[in-house]
Parts: sequence; C-alpha cells; structure tokens
Amino acid sequence: MRTFGVEEELLIVDPKTGEPLALADALLAGRKLAADDAPDKPRLFEQHGETEFDDSGMGLSFELKLEQIETQTRPCLDHVELLRQIRAGRAMADEAARKQGARVAALATSPLALASHTTPDPRYARMLERFGLTAQEQLTCGFHVHTYIESQEEGVGILDRIRDKMAVLTALSANSPFWNGLETGFASYRTQAWNRWPTAGPSGIFGSLPAYRRVVIRLLETGVMLDEGMMYFDARLSRNHPTVEVRVADVCLHAEDAALIAVLVRALVESAGREWREGVEPAPVPTVLLRMASWQASNFGVRGDLLDFGSFRPAPAADVVASLVDYLEPVLAEQGELEFVRNGIATILERGTGAEEQRSVRQTVLAKAAPDDGGLGAVVAHAVRATTRGTSGNSAPRTEPAPELLRVRQP
Repeated sequence: MRTFGVEEELLIVDPKTGEPLALADALLAGRKLAADDAPDKPRLFEQHGETEFDDSGMGLSFELKLEQIETQTRPCLDHVELLRQIRAGRAMADEAARKQGARVAALATSPLALASHTTPDPRYARMLERFGLTAQEQLTCGFHVHTYIESQEEGVGILDRIRDKMAVLTALSANSPFWNGLETGFASYRTQAWNRWPTAGPSGIFGSLPAYRRVVIRLLETGVMLDEGMMYFDARLSRNHPTVEVRVADVCLHAEDAALIAVLVRALVESAGREWREGVEPAPVPTVLLRMASWQASNFGVRGDLLDFGSFRPAPAADVVASLVDYLEPVLAEQGELEFVRNGIATILERGTGAEEQRSVRQTVLAKAAPDDGGLGAVVAHAVRATTRGTSGNSAPRTEPAPELLRVRQP
C-alpha cells in the first residue's frame, strides 16, 4: 500500500462575527513561545523553513494570506490513521487560534467580505506585485493529497492517467458557495477563483518525465511565473517529496469527507500506476474538455449533472460518482477501503457537500431573523463547530446558530 498524507488550509476567524482574522504569524509565534517557555520539556516545534513541526511530526505553516493557516499530516497507511491525524491537525490549529481569541474554520472561501493581508515574505511580495488583483483577492483554502510514487517516471505516468477523473473530486469536496459576502451560484467558487492563476487547472498528457520537465522549463522561460512552486497544475510531481500531489479539492467541512477524498486519490494513483506499468495508454481527452468538466463540477457539486469521465457528456452526479467507485473497486477492495468509500459517498450524496450545508445553515437563519450579515456569520460559526467535531474538547455540532451571530437589524 502506498503511503499518503494531506495538507489542509484553514481560515482563521473571529468567533463572534465570523470575519477572517490576519493572525497566522501570531498563531505560529505563540506556539513557538510556548515551547521556549518550557525548556525542561521536549520541544514542541522544530523550525523547517516556513513550517513548524510538533513532536509527532505534524506540521503547521504559513500560506499566502495571514488569514489562513495550513496543517500537514505525516505519511499514513490507512484511512483510520489519516482521519486521526486530520482531526489532530485541526485541533492543533484551533488550539493555537484560541490563544489569540480566534478559531479555525474549514471553509474554502470566506463567506464574509474582507480585505485580506499578504504574509510578509519577499516571494509573496513579488507575487502581489506581479499578479495584482489575482493575488490581492486570493484567499482560498484547498485540500492537497500527496501519494507516494516509486519514481518520477511512474509519477508522470500516473498524472497522465488520472487527469480525466479529477473533476469528480472537485464535485465531492465542493465547499465554497459564498465569496466576499455574495452567493456565487457555484458549489466550489474556490475552483473559479483559483483558476485565475496562469498555470492552474488541468494539464495535457506529458508522455514521459523528460517531456514533463520540458513543459515546466518552457513555462518558466516565459517569465510569467516566478518559480517552479507556481506550477499550479491540478496534479503535479511534488518538488520536495517522492509523491504525486493532487490539488483539485476544496478543504472539506468535515474531517471524514477529507479522509474520503484522500482515499479516493490514493486509489486513483495506485490504479493509474498499474495501468502505466501494464502499458495501458492514457485516455486522449483534450484539455479543453477537462476544463469543461472542472467548471461543471465547480458549478453543481453533486446536485446536478457532471460530465461523465468516459464520454464527457452530461450525466447525473450520482451516476458519475458511482462510475468512479466502480473503476477503483479492485484497488479499494484490495486495500480494505471499499466499505469506507461506499459509506462516505452515500453520506455526501444524502447530506450534501459542504456547500449545501453552508447554504442550508444560512437559509435556516434567514427564515427566523434578518441578521446584519445576511446569515453568513452563522455559516462560519457552524463551520467552526463542524471543523473541530471529533477533536478533543469539542462537542457535537449544534443545529441552531450561535446567539452572538444573530445580529438582527433593528426596526
């Protein structure tokens, strides 16, 4: 079984208003000070570039904006351990946030409007200067899955054979219906906002590792991107780890959904790796069709038609998701993940994605009152509870919005 691990980007929010707070530097500094104040105890963190790792090997790091924080798990062998680590990472980030009077929320975009703040870093400053409004407005939280590969040659073979199925992951993880105080009409507006970057989105078939490297070099030679770290393909070879990194998913509201997406990614990678070794050619789907599939998944999530990854014609989302599970069934069964996947898929199809849950909370609030923020603060409060459910010190999520977030307009 291939090891896999994830990175989760979380919003840092005001627990009373739901507004994002520019506190990432304070969260990391506070955690490090706590370790420095206890020299007789094992150090909690060791500095590795921009990432702080605790004594279990889990990481907490900056992102582009100070309103977000990223957690990283260690490599795992099964969904049970991965889910435990996802919850632990959320608890670690939330503990750091609480010490600053804040909380964390697994929301792929902020429901409430804000002017975000770029993390003080020379590279980020260059990005802001080079990409203008795209960088200024870029406050999105993704979910990135790393899966072990035997070699970069195998990795490119895998990239070529999973590209036609990425949109299904976008649909299942959709968790960003609001943007700057507005209903977007999309289940995953993060996908729309993220794809403004020049290299974001699906890539073509590379065919070999030298061809992959040539594409990267040619893109760098254009001078459009600052460095190789800005190769924002839907899936890419990791620069720092022997992994394929799949980047299409929104951060998921529920930790269980996040673990499900990661299991699906690992099964996709393993299935594609076997096809590559057996000489099965990748499906020759034009990249423009993959963009259509991504757009459709971003628009509807699992409520509506997706583009079937065999025919690229519209089909009910439940049928397309079922086709993906059928395709992955041999690997999922072999790895003991099939029941977990079937149960997780059934839950999402019945309950809805995070996007539907956000909209439902807002509608419930608006049916009872007319809060100043249009019910979006209650959406964030619900997200905080859902994000940390199952972590220590957190009770089950309540169905009613927090009283402090029902800021009703006075007549």
